[in-house]
Amino acid sequence: MAELTSPVAGKIQEINIKVGQMITEDDEAFIIEAMKMENVVYGEAGIVKEILINVGDKVEEDAVLAVVQ
Repeated sequence: MAELTSPVAGKIQEINIKVGQMITEDDEAFIIEAMKMENVVYGEAGIVKEILINVGDKVEEDAVLAVVQ
């Protein structure tokens, strides 16, 4: 299993994946706003098992956002 983590502390702007969805390394899984800039979190190859955050949540750097198998 792989974890998608936040590269920066910020606010979740978009969640572009769903539980059960097959994703790849090129998929934009999350968009996080930090200091008025958007940061993209890309996927890992596999099936999304769990999403641990919601749009509008504030996250810390290295926070686990989703689990992919």
